[in-house]
Amino acid sequence: MNAFDLTEDQQDCLQELINVAMGQASDQLARYLDTFVYLKVPSIEQVKAEHLFDTLNYESDATAIVSQGFFGYEGIRGEALLMYQPKDSHRLADLLGYEADELTFDEQIIDLSSILTTTFLNVFASQIDNQMSYSAPRLLSANIGKVNEHIQQQAFNWDLALKVRISYQVTDYSFNCDMVLLIPEAAITNIKAVLDRILAEF
Repeated sequence: MNAFDLTEDQQDCLQELINVAMGQASDQLARYLDTFVYLKVPSIEQVKAEHLFDTLNYESDATAIVSQGFFGYEGIRGEALLMYQPKDSHRLADLLGYEADELTFDEQIIDLSSILTTTFLNVFASQIDNQMSYSAPRLLSANIGKVNEHIQQQAFNWDLALKVRISYQVTDYSFNCDMVLLIPEAAITNIKAVLDRILAEF
């Protein structure tokens, strides 16, 4: 086992923290949108920097990917990627309660991405007595080369990351969005210490 690997207890603890945060975030999103949000079981896996792009299951016709960095106490940090598909783009105004010409598509998708990212991470942080701050969300070009370039830039300073993938489906609108959290190896070492502290309390 290297310093990055989680023990079974640490993995179970992290999974439970993610489940609680995901559940509360989806509940808040459902209330905000006044509809039902369906969640799939999140996936948690290690990825190497050079293989990260391949593991995103990125579709070349994606309408948008929104990137937002997050930073907490105790060296906890990472990046959230929100991925959307073309078939969903015309539903954003209805989802968010905007008039068709009130905001541009870019503004709408950044708005929704910020809700999903900050709600999830704020709940996650509260469970571990932490607090998150965020960089401004950045709408990436849908061009596959540009997305790959961005991923490679983010991966430059680490060899391994923990990837958490959460899929949101808004049933009334047939709207789907994937949130992918990327937590670099150094931050995982810090998260392990937090998990051990939580486990020691039980």
